[in-house]
Amino acid sequence: MKRTLFYVVALLCLCSCGNTLQEVTYFQDLPFYSSQDIDSVGVIKMEPDDQISIVVSCKDPELSMLFNLVTVQNRVGTNSAYSGNSYLSYYTIDKDGYIDFPVLGKVHVAGKSRQQVAMEIKNRLDKSGQVSNPVVTVEFANLTFSVLGEIKSAGKYSITKNRTTILDAISMAGDLNITGLRGPVYVIREEKGKRTTYPVDLRSQDLFKSPVYYIKQNDVIYVRPNKMRAGQSTINENTFSSVGFWMSVGSFLMSMGVLIFK
Repeated sequence: MKRTLFYVVALLCLCSCGNTLQEVTYFQDLPFYSSQDIDSVGVIKMEPDDQISIVVSCKDPELSMLFNLVTVQNRVGTNSAYSGNSYLSYYTIDKDGYIDFPVLGKVHVAGKSRQQVAMEIKNRLDKSGQVSNPVVTVEFANLTFSVLGEIKSAGKYSITKNRTTILDAISMAGDLNITGLRGPVYVIREEKGKRTTYPVDLRSQDLFKSPVYYIKQNDVIYVRPNKMRAGQSTINENTFSSVGFWMSVGSFLMSMGVLIFK
């Protein structure tokens, strides 16, 4: 009888471990050694209220200064990045998608990537005859996303490259806690005056097909707690849905079994 009880307990433990593995393992249906096409979309595009830095370089340093918004000191209320002994100010995209660039005037940048904005400014400077063969560099300034919930380092993070996936975002936040649900994870996105919540499952390869696989500026990623973690928020944690409750019950039953069948 003791041996039978031992086998029953061992079987229950194995079943529990198997279920747990399925809950926390990423990409359970991912095929191995099989090539898949990568979507060409996902490059960050400029939007109104974004801030960008634009640096024009050429053979004449004094001429370059004409196009670079550089101030000698950082004044209160000024958005700027430090560069050498001076500060490089940012361009803020207006509600219509334009920036006011020196000499060129209004330049429409909304809906364009960094490379596209840099190329347009370069071409317009060439055509204006003001600069010969300029090098134009465009960088993001205030583009961020947020990660909340059962994540190791919840907070707001900067977007510094053209493409940032949800996996990049989760990695930057230190990965999910073991008590965080791998699916669905919610991504809240605001675009074109509307707010949409997208569910994604980190355990499935369908994640790669999701419209939020590539993160955009101002996205919010929320990781929900599992039942154990949610149960810990109650005043009395020994509820029927808590792991601690059932561990106590199991321990009690095993003790009683040993005493009865000894």
